[in-house]
Amino acid sequence: MTITVGDKLPAGKLLRVGANGPEAVDTADLSQGRVALFGVPGAFTGTCTNAHMPSFVRSADAFRDKGVGRIVCLTVNDPFVADAWAKSTGADKAGIEVLADADGSLTKALGLDFDAPPAGLFGRCKRFAALLKDGVFEVIEIEDSPGQCSVSAGEALLEKV
Repeated sequence: MTITVGDKLPAGKLLRVGANGPEAVDTADLSQGRVALFGVPGAFTGTCTNAHMPSFVRSADAFRDKGVGRIVCLTVNDPFVADAWAKSTGADKAGIEVLADADGSLTKALGLDFDAPPAGLFGRCKRFAALLKDGVFEVIEIEDSPGQCSVSAGEALLEKV
């Protein structure tokens, strides 16, 4: 079942690269205050790198000006790939946290997993953008196709803050 407005962010663990290597991030940490959360099919893929992430990098300061405390990108990749992608796109400098859902368990719990065998993508996250307040979905926009970035773009979500 796909997550909808009014649902709570499922419990789970994500990963990021810390000072001593991979470290867990509990989704409960994303359940405090206002959070912009967006998901991508994969780091270093075309639309993710050339459209989706740049839209949030461009709008990061505007989200903060509207009271959004954290901007978090969810990707079904390992934490090392997520970290390298954050650095290569400027997400790290924009204050966007790129968190790895390495085994796809949170993506599955959200009901947003998909496979695209011709592209070599299995168990990936549908492209989406959401606003959370204290862990509850206030807004969620899911693209019809993983190659599209319109309703899930940073600027589109910013209009709903």
